[in-house]
Amino acid sequence: MGRSAWTSAAAALGLLAVLSGCGEKQKLVSGDWRNGIKEIRMAVSGSNDDPRLVKRRSAYQARLSQAIGLPIKLYESSDYNGVIQAMSSGQVDLAQMAGGGYANVDAQIGKLAAPILTLRQAEGETGYYSALVVRADSPIRSLADMKGHSLGYVDFNSTSGYLVPRAKFREQGIDPDTYFSKTSFAGGHTQAVMALANGQFDAAILQASGGDPVHGFSRGALQTMARRKLVDLKDFRIIWTAGPIPSEAFVVRTDRPQPMIDTVRGAMGALPYDEPDLWLEIGQLDGSAYTSVTRDHYKDIIALRAADIAQRRGQGGRP
Repeated sequence: MGRSAWTSAAAALGLLAVLSGCGEKQKLVSGDWRNGIKEIRMAVSGSNDDPRLVKRRSAYQARLSQAIGLPIKLYESSDYNGVIQAMSSGQVDLAQMAGGGYANVDAQIGKLAAPILTLRQAEGETGYYSALVVRADSPIRSLADMKGHSLGYVDFNSTSGYLVPRAKFREQGIDPDTYFSKTSFAGGHTQAVMALANGQFDAAILQASGGDPVHGFSRGALQTMARRKLVDLKDFRIIWTAGPIPSEAFVVRTDRPQPMIDTVRGAMGALPYDEPDLWLEIGQLDGSAYTSVTRDHYKDIIALRAADIAQRRGQGGRP
């Protein structure tokens, strides 16, 4: 598909409506903005052990390179902070990050970064859940039973694996810094699953999606590892959930050329319609698609992060 077709596809989806306020200053001769730019840099985080995740990144890389007309270089980080700092420092032009990560970036550089797309499921939902998980043979049956037991979080910058559950604990009258016998960070969702399986924690906070607490979940760290035969789903049990949580976003540096931002939005928005078979191959659900968002979509996450930091500072904890 030629680059002019990307604009048509985006317009058909209604994705470019939000761009109407760009003004005359954004009108450039086609291709002028690429002068002197060798590549577009995109930051991603997560384990490379998941073949589906690796394939998804490669598909996005190829899609954007074709649309923009420049190579897309992936900057991969094993943790959330690597992506956050790459975006905040301007080392990359765009990134995929969860709401908590974007809230961190927003606190550092404000309007210099903006979310432009998030995933919308077929049912119209744009969120996922935080799940408190124990081993199936555990006597712990509820959050009330967790008092005095150990809990594993994912990462300080994890939305579902730290930020949201702590806020929800407080809403239920639980101080997350004193209620559990011990808390620590596993370093990632995969690591949290393995730590729980090996008995390092009595429970762990994990991401869950592709469903809801009533009907169960089809996606998440547990399901990914079960598909890889690393764990058996029957060995675990969810005892508490929080959500839905706004899904991760494509975040761009707003000091980059507007035509680049527009093309990223249009190309990714049109992907499930242009290449539906590929969309399913990379692990996206049938009927899901990307939809446009702004900072306002993550305002609650931004507020939760600020409140959690204020609470920790008040208790002498690290920010």
